[in-house]
Amino acid sequence: MDLEAVRTFVAVAEAGQFQKAATDLSITQQAVSKRIAALERNLGVRLFTRAPRGAELTIDGQAFLPHARELLRVTERAVASVRTGHRPLRVDIIASRVAPSGLMRGFHQAHPEIDLDVVMLFDIETAVAAIRSGAIDASFRAVAAPGRPLPEDIASVRVLDEPHQLLTGPAHALAGARSVTVAHLAGHRIWMPGLVPGTEWAAYYDDLAAEFGLTIEATGPNFGSDALLDTVADTPALATFTTEQTRLVWPAGHGLRRIPVTDPTPVYPHSLLWHRDNPHPALATLRAHLAATAAGHDAAGTWAPGWVIPH
Repeated sequence: MDLEAVRTFVAVAEAGQFQKAATDLSITQQAVSKRIAALERNLGVRLFTRAPRGAELTIDGQAFLPHARELLRVTERAVASVRTGHRPLRVDIIASRVAPSGLMRGFHQAHPEIDLDVVMLFDIETAVAAIRSGAIDASFRAVAAPGRPLPEDIASVRVLDEPHQLLTGPAHALAGARSVTVAHLAGHRIWMPGLVPGTEWAAYYDDLAAEFGLTIEATGPNFGSDALLDTVADTPALATFTTEQTRLVWPAGHGLRRIPVTDPTPVYPHSLLWHRDNPHPALATLRAHLAATAAGHDAAGTWAPGWVIPH
């Protein structure tokens, strides 16, 4: 069905005259007549009768009018749902407990007027594909591992360097330390079953282990953070890495310790990725917000892998 013909029908019904409807629509009266005639042929009924005062709805026209109005309303809602600036800003935060989630909560508090859709995609390839297709507007990632540069149409900016902590149970040899140097971690078993080969975080920890001679184990199935915390709490020989802003909750009886890692402090480099041609106005607002709240990168006494894209 021709939506412009439906729009013209509603205009004539509301104006009561073909000429007045033509003026309202900024088209000729002949164009109005042609659209109405085509719609009547499509529906197989007469919609108007000529009257001394103009055009009057037939019984069929009266029956069709509320549906025509609803059709136009549905069309407008459908267009608005994808029109840049009218649809929500869609952002990938990877997971609900990690730092990007906190960054987006801060953005929402600062800009509650902006509608947001938050999604959680797994790996950087999926995120980049979603950005390029328009499925999402931006993604928080660590970029980019050697041999895997970002496509030229994807822009990125480093927004947060997040310090690492060692997480141990109460019986671990380092549990009583106020802080621990990277060198002191050599020889200790650091268990991280969530390191999936090919992901950007697996590449990060591979570089960290190689740089400082650490033993990082990714053995066993990944049953999630709760199972990881249970195991670390009960196993004195195991510790794990977490990051400063990762939100973890465990039973009081676990007695877990979060210990800052220093000399140097490994930092996880979060970057925001987006398509260079994305015109969504809220994306510019998000970038400005992150730039205003970002801490300095490559600060003295910190370490990040050499493959991080310069900021």
